[in-house]
Amino acid sequence: MNGTPAHRSDAILQEARSSLVRQRGGGRRVPSIGQRSAELKRQHAKAKVGRIAAAVVAIVVAAVVAGVVVDGIGLGGLMLAVLAAVVAAAVLARYPRLEAPERAQLNRGNVRTMVANTELWLERQRPALPAPAVRLVDHIGLQLDSLERQLAGLDEGLPAVQDTRRLVGEHLPELVSAYTSIPPQLRAEPRAGRSPDEQLTESLSRISGEIDSVTRQLAEGAIDRLAIRTRYLDYKYGEAGEPAPADQQDS
Repeated sequence: MNGTPAHRSDAILQEARSSLVRQRGGGRRVPSIGQRSAELKRQHAKAKVGRIAAAVVAIVVAAVVAGVVVDGIGLGGLMLAVLAAVVAAAVLARYPRLEAPERAQLNRGNVRTMVANTELWLERQRPALPAPAVRLVDHIGLQLDSLERQLAGLDEGLPAVQDTRRLVGEHLPELVSAYTSIPPQLRAEPRAGRSPDEQLTESLSRISGEIDSVTRQLAEGAIDRLAIRTRYLDYKYGEAGEPAPADQQDS
C-alpha cells in the first residue's frame, strides 16, 4: 500500500464525497426543481459526509490502538483497516437515502419547510408525468421559491396565507396524486372530451398562473386584496381518482 494512513483516509473521504454526488436523490440523479429542495439535499449529503468522516476516523484510531497494543498490526492488518474504511464509506454514502415526505405531511411546519417538502415531493413524481406536465412542475418549483420569500415575512395566521399554503401544500399534490393513481395505460385515453394527461397539464397551468398572481400581489404588499380562487380550494376529483373534467373545474 502506498502513502501514509492520513493520505489514504483523505482518498477514502474524497471517494465518499464523489459517491454522494452519484447517490444523491435515492441512488440516481434527480435534478432539483427549486432552491429549497436542493437545500434539503445538501443538508442530507453534508450529514452523510459527517458520518463517513466519523466512521473513517474511528477505524483509523482503532487500527492505531491495535498496533500499539500488539506491537504493530502488519501489512495484513493495515489492509484490513483500509478495506473496512472503504466499505464503511461506501455503505454510508448510499444509506440512509433521502426519502420524499408523505403527501399528508407537505403542509406542515413553517413556510420554508412546506415549500422544501413540496418541491422534493414533486420531484419524485416527475417520472410518472407527461412531458408537458414535467415542464410545468419544473416551472412551479421556481415559482415556489419566489412565493416562499414573499410569504416568509407574513403572519401565518392570516386567512390569505393559510389559503395559499393549502393551494401549494394540499391541492397541488392532491391533483398530481389523482393523476398518478390512474393506470398508466389509461392516462392518454380521452374521457369527457379530454385525457387525464391533458387535464393534468391544463390544471397545473392554471395553478401555476394562480401562484404567479399570488406572488405578484404579495410583492406589491396587497395582502388585503389577496384571494385564492375557490375552484382550487374546493378542488373536486372524479370518482375514479382522475382530475375533474375542465367543465367541472371552473364550476
